[in-house]
Amino acid sequence: MKLIVEPATGPLNGTITVPGDKSIGHRALLFSLLSQTPVRVLGLGDGADNGRSAKAITALGAKVAKDGAAIVITGTGLDGMTAPAAPIDCGNSGTTIRMLCGLLAGQRFATTLVGDESLSKRPMRRVIEPLAKMNASITGKGTGVDIIPPLTVGLASGPLAALDYTLPMASAQVKTAILLAGLYADGATSVTEPGPSRDHSERMLAYLGAPLTVRGRTTTIDTRGWDRRLAGAGFEVPADPSSSAFLVAAALVAGAGEVRLPGVCVNPTRTGFLDAIAAMGGQVALEDHRDAGPEPTATLVVRGAAHELRATEIAGDLAVRSIDELPILAVLAARARGTTVVRDAEELRVKESDRIATTCAMLRSFGITCEAHPDGFTVEGRPDGALEPGNVHAEGDHRIAMAAAVAGLVASGTTHIDDADNVATSYPGFAAAMTSLGATIRTA
Repeated sequence: MKLIVEPATGPLNGTITVPGDKSIGHRALLFSLLSQTPVRVLGLGDGADNGRSAKAITALGAKVAKDGAAIVITGTGLDGMTAPAAPIDCGNSGTTIRMLCGLLAGQRFATTLVGDESLSKRPMRRVIEPLAKMNASITGKGTGVDIIPPLTVGLASGPLAALDYTLPMASAQVKTAILLAGLYADGATSVTEPGPSRDHSERMLAYLGAPLTVRGRTTTIDTRGWDRRLAGAGFEVPADPSSSAFLVAAALVAGAGEVRLPGVCVNPTRTGFLDAIAAMGGQVALEDHRDAGPEPTATLVVRGAAHELRATEIAGDLAVRSIDELPILAVLAARARGTTVVRDAEELRVKESDRIATTCAMLRSFGITCEAHPDGFTVEGRPDGALEPGNVHAEGDHRIAMAAAVAGLVASGTTHIDDADNVATSYPGFAAAMTSLGATIRTA
């Protein structure tokens, strides 16, 4: 698929309900598999990635049924999963395959996990190594210093061994895989992070009744004396802040009468992009706060002419909390006065693409100077005048494609974005949402 973007001819306006948060959606599906009571999930996004997790739990014995706007998942409990009839296809979803490694590590059957061309190149050693320390058997294709899919999660002969593990870098996916395996271990399994990462798993597993505690940056699952029962009535999946970031950025650079995005997850581990925007001088209002469920929500509002932005540094905890939004923050940096530096973001190297390389290539196509570094990049802003029309190859990365579409709004001519099919993995309605706000985007 190709995206064709015309320069914005006026400020953006409108209210957009962004699809359900993909990270929370994955967990709602995968964790509901372990519940002994039916779980009602409302607000699940329709992206292909969440669809992969839904197909995975069905293959493992869950029943998934529609009930109006919700789905109802009848899970298997911890010990009722059945061996899938064929390899589980995780598509482009790194979250699905990594969390399944933890979920399947304690099962009494072997499962093969496969993915598309992009996922089949993504490194898995960082999740396999801690699970192997718990006596899990996971094998894959060797490629130099790393392991890539297909993966086979082997037959567990008995309970897994408890583990006290310190992550070399903060990773919600690896943390979650270890905690899920810990549900099948004898004793206390602890994961300590060097910095904050998304805490959706902790919130949602605790809601289901897992024997979980959090002290500082250490999360522990202790199965001693536990009745091995998980149960919950349901989850409401809030709107995805990562998808919302592209619409917020579009309103900031093109200007907005008023752009409103209701019900967005504002969990502090997911709002790094809002903190980065504030540091750059952008103004995003948070209205209609709610704390009704495991996750807090608010309406994000952008008003006024194109915002005057200034350069900043995104590093440390802020880089971790905005890791998925760094490509679109790079577009904001391209419209900021001064030089923006992104550091401590080496995880970008192992996303759907090498996002350090692809982000810089994307910005250069608009005439922006962007220098790549091992753990980030440097962007020379051009706040005055239009950008050059972009000709971008998204390398199959949905976030690069959407970031380029936002940059195209402030270019001097038509922007062409190739290899943008994977926008459907997270935000199938992105082009339609931008169009409803007043942008001109079409597909080819």
